[in-house]
Parts: sequence; C-alpha cells; structure tokens
Amino acid sequence: MSDLFARQVVDGAVHARAVKAFAKTGIRLPKLAELASPSMIDAATREVLPDIDPDTADPFNLFRVHWYNGPDRRQAVETPQHLVLSSALTGVPAKIVVATGDRFPMIAAHKVLAAYGCLVPRLVTGQFDLDNQRAVWPSTGNYCRGGVAISTILGARSVAVLPEGMSPERFNWLEKWMADPADIVRTPGSESNLKEIYDACHELAKDKRNVILNQFSEYGNYVAHRAVTGPALEHVFATVNKASGNRLKARAFVAASGSSGTLAAGDHLKQSLGCQIAVVEATECPTLLNNGYGEHNIQGIGDKHVPLIHNVFNTDYVVGVSERSPDSLNLLFNLPAGRDYLRGRKGLSDTELESFGHLGLSSIANIVAAIKLAKYLDLGEDDVILTVATDGAAMYESQLDKVLNASFDGVFDQLSAAEVFGEHLAGARTDALLELTRTERERIFNLGYYTWVEQQGVSLEDFARRRDQLFWDGLMAMVPVWDGLIEEFNAAVQSARN
Repeated sequence: MSDLFARQVVDGAVHARAVKAFAKTGIRLPKLAELASPSMIDAATREVLPDIDPDTADPFNLFRVHWYNGPDRRQAVETPQHLVLSSALTGVPAKIVVATGDRFPMIAAHKVLAAYGCLVPRLVTGQFDLDNQRAVWPSTGNYCRGGVAISTILGARSVAVLPEGMSPERFNWLEKWMADPADIVRTPGSESNLKEIYDACHELAKDKRNVILNQFSEYGNYVAHRAVTGPALEHVFATVNKASGNRLKARAFVAASGSSGTLAAGDHLKQSLGCQIAVVEATECPTLLNNGYGEHNIQGIGDKHVPLIHNVFNTDYVVGVSERSPDSLNLLFNLPAGRDYLRGRKGLSDTELESFGHLGLSSIANIVAAIKLAKYLDLGEDDVILTVATDGAAMYESQLDKVLNASFDGVFDQLSAAEVFGEHLAGARTDALLELTRTERERIFNLGYYTWVEQQGVSLEDFARRRDQLFWDGLMAMVPVWDGLIEEFNAAVQSARN
C-alpha cells in the first residue's frame, strides 16, 4: 500500500523543515476529530474565527474545513446546514434531505476536506517536502481548487490539472489564487476526459519533485469523508428525525460517483443507521450501469472509470441521471420565470426558492437520483434519503446562458418552467436504475482493473484486497494515528516557536 499509511515519521529531515516553516508562520493543523466535531476545537481558536475572512488563505480557515459553518461562513452552528425538500417539489412523500457544501471555506465546496485529508497525512509524516516538492491536484474542478487552497495556506507550491471545458468560474478562481499561470494545466475535453488528466499527471510525475495527489486513488479522500462527512450527515438525520417525533428511518444515501470520496460517508451511514448506498452517474456516460462511455455536462462527477477508492461491494444501487435534468433544473431554480412558476403554481415559499442557490449541477443530479430511488423503493413519508450538495449555483452562472441558448432558444418563460418541472421532477422515472446483485458488483469491480492495474500500475494484490469490507473498515484505524501525528506535529511547532 501507499506510504500514506505510515504510522510514524518517515523522513526526519523533511519533517523538521516543515516544523521550522510552520514555526515561522504560526500555522496549526486541525485533527480529523476536530473537523468531525468542531466543538472540540480549542476555545481560543473558536473565538478568533468570526473575524477571519472565509475566502482568504488564512491558516485559521483550516479550522473551518467542516460541515458546521453558519450562513455567513464565519460563525459555527450546532447542526450542519441542510435542506429538507418539500413534496411539492420532489413529487414523492419521502423526505429528501440535502447537506449543503457551499459553506466550506475558500472554495465554497466540500472538496477542500478531501484535499486536506490527502496532503496533511503526508506532511506530518515527513513525506511531503515543502521546500522541494509540488503538490499536483488532478481534478474536474473543485478538488484541485481545494488542493490549491490547502497548499497555499501550508506554504506548498501546487499544480492544478483539470479539463479545459470546465466552467469558467473554476478557472477564474484558480487564476486569482495561483501565483504562476503555468501551474494551471488545462487538459483536452471536459467532464468525461479523466484519462487525459491522468496522462498529464504521468508527464508531471517524471519530475520527482511533483507529488501526484489523485483524488480517485487517494485513500485519504475516503478516510476524511467517512470520518467527517459521515458523522455530519448522521447528525443531520438525527436533527430531522427529532423534529419529526423520532419516527423516521434513514433508507438510503445518494451521491454521484465522482472520485467516490463522498460515497465513503455512505459506509459510515450504513454502519450507523443501516441505510443503503446509491451511486449516481450520467446516462450519457453509463460506465457503472453497463460499461458505457460518452460525454456529459454534470460537472464534478467524473466517469469512464471506477475510482480506486470506490467501495463497490458495499454499494446497493446505481442511478443514472441525464445531463438534461441538472442543466434544465438549474434554469428552473435560478431564473425569475422558474422561481415565479414554483412560487405561484407549486406553492414554494421564498425561503425554499432562495435555498436553491446552494445547489450546483452535481447537487441537482443527486436530488433527481434521490427522487428516482424514492419512487423505485416506493418510500413513504417516514422514510428519508440523505444526499449532499457538493457546491452551489454560483459555480455555474455561466451555464445558465449556455443552456438557455442551446436548449430554449434564449427564452425561458412560464411554459418552459412547466415543461421542465413536468419532465425532470414530476415526471422523473425509475429508468436507468440498477439494483446491484453480487454479479453486478463483480462486474463493476472488475471494470476498475483496466484503469488501475493495467494503466496506473496498482499491484494486483492491492487492487484485489478492496473486495473485502474489512479492508475499508480497517482504513479508519488511521484516523487516531493521523490525529496523534498532527498533535505531535503541532507540539513540535509550538516548541520551535518558544
């Protein structure tokens, strides 16, 4: 396995240089336990945080890399921000509950947590040299932005690798944060062109100073989400359940495939709440559904392969969603005619309408998939499906005009709104939905062989051991190990400052 799972300092000299660098800047690292439960963060830090701009590279923003940030993203709240979607919108009696990720600091997306979980364990074990190495972040957008944010705070040079066809908002953010434009590597294609990203990383890896932090194969991504996002969603369910008289049952967790980091939260929820796990992908590129391929615009979910960190044998459903659904619903949720229709014809409140600003394209895809699963399972009003909104609508404002002109001839009126609602919400069907048997799980698992063993050089032994749930559960033993190493690192930094 990767040296990422070292239980002690691997290179003392590299570790010592990092301690010295942090002693100069006063940076302190939060433990995963503190990010899972921010009330554990020391009082002095919590007192300072409200005065820190959440969109700057301030070291204190590391203590905001969690789900408990308030509406202003400065104050902390007791329960993670979430939406309970009304049946008037979803058309199903089951409660669809969405945890919103746009309150995370710096990038307004939860991928900054994955980036923290991938780089910091290397740093505190002396496996990343701040002076001589660059952190390379391959991504379709949010993860590389999270990686750049974390790297910038820690004083590490970084490289963002992402497809040139991603939303302009992603590139605008990167251009503001990156000191050298050459550190933004644009690869051919768009959401579905992950191999081109990997090819670029192979070239970068020829220079040993470049450390590739591939979210699709970094187990730190899995561990961080299972340790932090999983308990946050469990807390959200407990809050919704209490408000409903403790009569609800968590039936499923739904999340887009992406890097499969967020899906790790489902492993926690299955263990703690007994719910099933559904993975979402675009029907235009049905890799998990039927070994398919293609192109789509559900930005942020990646495809044409099975991520190494996807715990396939613990997944219960695959739900396909067409790109047309989030593209069209993005207009319905954010254009005046769409909101007027939802207010006047469906009775949604202004508060509900404003909440749609928390939903980016992959977030909307998750919601549509949750509706399809609720219909498939014939869930009732006491059933809950949990899902996440990775980022908000602000990351896709450029897509509004693009879809408006391409699909609606530049006009989105009340009739357009009614058609979109009828087709993509009220008319959501249970097509392109696969309940996984053992045979189907074997097929999906085996499909990953071609990417990871044949192309990326993962050993067959390391690939095959992922069949066993004990392997995935065993990864969580690293949480107290990493937290202990972080605590020791912080103590060494403090000692060096005195």
